[in-house]
Amino acid sequence: MKRVSDAMSAVSAIVGPEHTLSQAAHRRVQRGTGAAVVLDGSLPGPGVITERDLLRAIADGRDPDVELVEDHMSGHVVTAWPDWPLSRAAALMIKHGIRHVLVFDGSDLAGVLSMRDLVRAGGIAPVEHDAAATSTA
Repeated sequence: MKRVSDAMSAVSAIVGPEHTLSQAAHRRVQRGTGAAVVLDGSLPGPGVITERDLLRAIADGRDPDVELVEDHMSGHVVTAWPDWPLSRAAALMIKHGIRHVLVFDGSDLAGVLSMRDLVRAGGIAPVEHDAAATSTA
């Protein structure tokens, strides 16, 4: 059985709450990730700023060169443990409608598990065959 630790990625994009949305987007693009972890000693814990957060701000007419990460980040993050089965983490992502889970080993941030990581790992759950979804063309 594959575990979260088998599929998770290292934390590659980190920003602070005082960064602008443009800076966060740039950091994410540099690192090739869909989310950046928000770390700062003044925060109660890590946060996440995702593609969706950035798109919502822009759709609301916010200026990404002025708006700060702290005003758009997800402060309540969903977490997993490295020894969890991948299927448990995947179910959590589906339940909460999210694409990224922070992985903690005790109190230490160990990595990030993304939907992309789950797909790369493959075989996390049996998939029922849906004849209506199968194209014969």
